[in-house]
Amino acid sequence: MTTSGDSTAESGRVDPDFRAYMDALIAEIREHGHAVTGNYVGRDALVLTTTGARSGQPRTNPVAFTRDGERFVIAATNDGAAQHSAWYWNVVAQPTVTVEVDRRRIQARARVVEGEERERLWALHVANHPRIGAYPSQTSRVIPVLVLEPRD
Repeated sequence: MTTSGDSTAESGRVDPDFRAYMDALIAEIREHGHAVTGNYVGRDALVLTTTGARSGQPRTNPVAFTRDGERFVIAATNDGAAQHSAWYWNVVAQPTVTVEVDRRRIQARARVVEGEERERLWALHVANHPRIGAYPSQTSRVIPVLVLEPRD
């Protein structure tokens, strides 16, 4: 089972087993502040709620993160797949997001980072989540790195 955030089968429909897994993971993060089962155990993970780029509906996904001061660093790795994580397009279309972390709910603004800032934050994120370091070699795309900046 993948945890890429791409829960659509080739038909474009949500795979119900994948959605059930994601929903259980989201519930764990909300209840315990972290995952207690599955392959997110031991990883810093938050719950990211975006607004669907096409639907306008809330879309919620667990996402690995790294702290950079008050900001949260995330990457649209999609497990090294050829396409960006589905949530990435929602963030690009509507950068105002909700972050649930440490049993808190925070409004934030997402921003894709580039250049030296991207390189620094990618290295920081890989240090925190070593397995993602291999993802760039699995795809021809540049994996987007984003910061979630809490709003005052």
